Amino acid sequence: MNRSIRIPIICLALVPVVSARSAEQMPEKSLRRSAEGLFDIGVGIADSIADRVGDHRLLLAQFSCVTPENCMKPAKIQAEEGKWDFAQADRFVDFAATHDLKVVGHCLVWAKDDRTPAWFYRDGEKTAGRELLLDRMRRHIENEVTRFRGRIAMWDVVNEALDDGDEYLRVSGWSRACGEDFIARAFEFAHAADPNALLIYNDYNNELPAKREKQIRLVRYLREKNVPIHAVGLQGHYEIDRVPFKEIEETIVALSGLGVKVVISELDIDVIPRGRWWAEGGKFREELSRLDPYRDGCPPEILRRQAEQYAELFRIFRRHSDTIARVTFWDLHDGQSWLNDFPWKRVNHPLLFDRQGQPKPALEAVLSALN
Repeated sequence: MNRSIRIPIICLALVPVVSARSAEQMPEKSLRRSAEGLFDIGVGIADSIADRVGDHRLLLAQFSCVTPENCMKPAKIQAEEGKWDFAQADRFVDFAATHDLKVVGHCLVWAKDDRTPAWFYRDGEKTAGRELLLDRMRRHIENEVTRFRGRIAMWDVVNEALDDGDEYLRVSGWSRACGEDFIARAFEFAHAADPNALLIYNDYNNELPAKREKQIRLVRYLREKNVPIHAVGLQGHYEIDRVPFKEIEETIVALSGLGVKVVISELDIDVIPRGRWWAEGGKFREELSRLDPYRDGCPPEILRRQAEQYAELFRIFRRHSDTIARVTFWDLHDGQSWLNDFPWKRVNHPLLFDRQGQPKPALEAVLSALN
């Protein structure tokens, strides 16, 4: 089956374009310029970016595509059956078009019950059956993707469907009713609504061996059924000194061998390791909730190690630029990172730009790796 994908060309004839993309307006140290010809450089950004004028200069100088944090998720678009809310998503896409930014739609199906509006799963007093659930999915995807056809370049079609434990799929209303077939149908519905969009399956920890095997199994299943899956997203929420470089590269190679692209969809490197939060049934959470070691600033040694680890990541990405379609950071700068609040509140420093939007050592390291 021909897997060549044509990213849609967005017509801006009627939209006044702010030429933030010209070389003379771009700083010498620009991520998007350094990555040109390799892959797109993106950022997950606040839904209200159009109104956050103070963010525009950094955003437009450094990044070529944007992912909205929340405004395209099912709970926002259709919290109640048939009641559609596209106001914020429309504004986001309009802003991106005005500034010649590609948009990543995130996400059409989130395979977690606490992230899916409850009405999807109900049929009166009963649990919705397979056909009703799939029909609701079809209508939701058709309405959202068709609305933005030709204006959104890529969609995270299904998010986080693989299980973290011994099971293949995460247990959800979707998997209980449909097994893995709900994933196949979601991609088919999205492709029918916009045949030119790049369609992505997105997950976390799917570069680690146990979950990687499930990811490979899923891609093989979809490919064997001629389902139009074009890329796999590795979220890339890493912790300093625990970045699984070898596993990341092995996963990129494995997925390339299956005929799909790879996107790094939500990249950051946490400087306050969080893994113990989930260890031993959460017994360390009270202790960790008081841990805030870098509230007065991140030590130079930590910033140096973070920079080295970002550089190693981007050396891997550059080696496999024929497979990598996009690398997206999650949030614009340290002050906006979700890791200031998850899984406990602390002052974190996980990105390439500090709280004032100024470059950190990690930026120079990444630029050197790209060049």
